[in-house]
Amino acid sequence: MAGVNKVAIIGCGSIGASWAALFLAQGLEVSAFDVNPSAESFLRELVTNALPVLSSLGLVKSSQATAADIEFTTDMATALKNASFVQENGPERLDFKQKLFRGVANLVDPDTIIATSSSGLTCSSIQQGLEAQHKPERVVVGHPFNPPHLIPLVEVVGGEQTSQATISRTMGFYEEVGKKAVHIKKEVVGHVANRLQAALMREVMYLVQEGVADVSDIDRAMSNGPGLRWGVMGPSMLFHLGGGQGGIEYMADHLLEPMMSWYAREDPKVDDELKRKWVEGTKAAVDGREYRPLAKQRDEEIVRLLNVRKEWDGFAEACRMCSASEAGKS
Repeated sequence: MAGVNKVAIIGCGSIGASWAALFLAQGLEVSAFDVNPSAESFLRELVTNALPVLSSLGLVKSSQATAADIEFTTDMATALKNASFVQENGPERLDFKQKLFRGVANLVDPDTIIATSSSGLTCSSIQQGLEAQHKPERVVVGHPFNPPHLIPLVEVVGGEQTSQATISRTMGFYEEVGKKAVHIKKEVVGHVANRLQAALMREVMYLVQEGVADVSDIDRAMSNGPGLRWGVMGPSMLFHLGGGQGGIEYMADHLLEPMMSWYAREDPKVDDELKRKWVEGTKAAVDGREYRPLAKQRDEEIVRLLNVRKEWDGFAEACRMCSASEAGKS
């Protein structure tokens, strides 16, 4: 699997534990490090709950895998021993990351890839804290969308010193474990998906601030409208379809410029009043439901959507093969 046999997880919060579940399900040896001993119970509970979900998606290669197979330790050197890939999930503080990566680099083999799940720090900024002996060329961002064991996306971003070989190996590895890897060619804070999400939330805050709609209605508008379409195709492909026979050229000539004037020209004023409206509106929509059942509902819906997409991908591939066969006969 892209030369990876063992993955070391650094940091066992919700992101790290979710990554651990996916890697374990894919038949890899997994070790996990966290300075907090209580992280072990959280890790094993999340993995135990995740494995049946991954099985329903066809992502479990060994039906014998259990959370007990993960080696948990509070000693980083133990976790990193013989690791051929490292997935780091620590706090989003640059000084912390730089120190941590120096420590990791000193303990792993020279060709071991060190990936960070960071969403707010660039790879180059982390590499600036490394010396040549740390081999910064094998450091890369592998940013997932939460929860990593369910959401296929992972954004792969190299820094100024990251080698092309590291990018290629990382992309290949993630694809082999069932992820949909996207190569981000230029560093920007937030990468791509989070920036798109942030742009949407900026508009949500504006609509709430101006009293255009309640929080719950904004959520309903998204989940029952654009959100459904975006789960099938990206915005540019959908606009191409929206252009009818004229396609994307029609949309570019007739709608793109006017549409740019629809959104709020100024950032919403994020003050205590806006925060109050947003929090109260969201809590009203939650309606007293506890975190776990709400998260379970989210995950079950995601699984159903992913299985529908998988069925369609299989059907589409069969159609392509059939068309190719017919073309060969003509």
